Amino acid sequence: MTDPSRDRCDATYLVEHYRPGVSIDAFRSTVERVRSAAEAMARSGSRIRYLHSTIVPADEAGFCVFTASSCDLVEQVYARAGVRFDRIVDALEL
Repeated sequence: MTDPSRDRCDATYLVEHYRPGVSIDAFRSTVERVRSAAEAMARSGSRIRYLHSTIVPADEAGFCVFTASSCDLVEQVYARAGVRFDRIVDALEL
């Protein structure tokens, strides 16, 4: 069965965060701000959906994945959340 909410979004984006010394709790807090911003934008009609996040403590890196109609929407989520990121790249969910 197809997830109808996914059909509203056009592409998958991976957001990279590289933070020396970041703790799991600090990254979790960042993710919550980003997720809340994405949900608020979606409620306002933007075609964006937060999917999930992963932290790799040994590499001091975290990653967030979204589906959205454009990379600009992902950038807007981060601006709204007041969170910086290092890079946004197109990604494929397999």
